[in-house]
Amino acid sequence: MAMSSRESATALKRTVIIAIFAAVAVVLSIVEAQIPLAAMGMMPGAKLGFANIMILTCIYFLRGRDAFMLVILKTLLTSFLLGTFSSLLFSLFGSLLSFVVMFLLIRFTGKRLSVIGVSIAGGLAHNTGQLVAASMVFNSTTILYYLPILLITGIVTGILVGFAVRYLMASLSRISLFEEFLDGRSY
Repeated sequence: MAMSSRESATALKRTVIIAIFAAVAVVLSIVEAQIPLAAMGMMPGAKLGFANIMILTCIYFLRGRDAFMLVILKTLLTSFLLGTFSSLLFSLFGSLLSFVVMFLLIRFTGKRLSVIGVSIAGGLAHNTGQLVAASMVFNSTTILYYLPILLITGIVTGILVGFAVRYLMASLSRISLFEEFLDGRSY
């Protein structure tokens, strides 16, 4: 069945938003990769999760499948530009687990859980997913000893990302491109 012109316009807007969000997420990942976190006292492998700002914003504004597509795009592009196969695998595990957790929390709690709470859960899930992937790749559970430290890191970065998402959603909700995706919500 052919789409109406309104449906076509909405589909085009979704595609444009996903492309913009993917580009911003990749740029944020590249910027983040340049920050010497180990020199700042953070453990090796810890990340700030700036790209998750765009993922979580997409989950709130668009459909789950749109956000899933963004997760895949961001992960593939970032790994291609910055990493190796193993970083792709770790990032994919972490990103997919984080996406599923955040999507389900938003879906089933609505506004009862704040953006910051959802972001913290996403950060915890991302770090857990990456460690599980590393444990499987290296066939060792020893790496799981990093989990407590990475969970603390996930909470802190989840708070920072959550505040950024809350600010970004409030700003984007005032732009006409995003109006039809608000469903009566205000941020």
